[in-house]
Amino acid sequence: QVQLAESGGGTVLPGGNLTLSCRASTSTFTDYVMGWFRVPPGKEREFVAAINWGSSFVYHADSVKDRFTMSRDNSKNTVYLEMSSLRSEDSAVYYCAARKGYAMSRSEDGFDYWGQGTQVTVSS
Repeated sequence: QVQLAESGGGTVLPGGNLTLSCRASTSTFTDYVMGWFRVPPGKEREFVAAINWGSSFVYHADSVKDRFTMSRDNSKNTVYLEMSSLRSEDSAVYYCAARKGYAMSRSEDGFDYWGQGTQVTVSS
């Protein structure tokens, strides 16, 4: 069982920056691919980014490419999502997820554990 705790959400102006963090409670953090997903108001959950154990593979959704960067610090059992040039359409509840094993995935069905989510609101 892995517990995930997101932090760093909040309200930001359009064009602003925000960094989300997610800490995992496990002694085998490098056994997991980590991902970020989001649920915009009135919409389905969508993939944002994923990273493998050694950070050699990092996927970003086309909608956030060149604006968002996912990274991980295995010494801290933590993944990050650095978000810049935020737009109103980035407003959503952001979820951290963990996938056991080494195969990458962009599908929510491929992830085994989920955090509670953190709200990001981009508004003037």
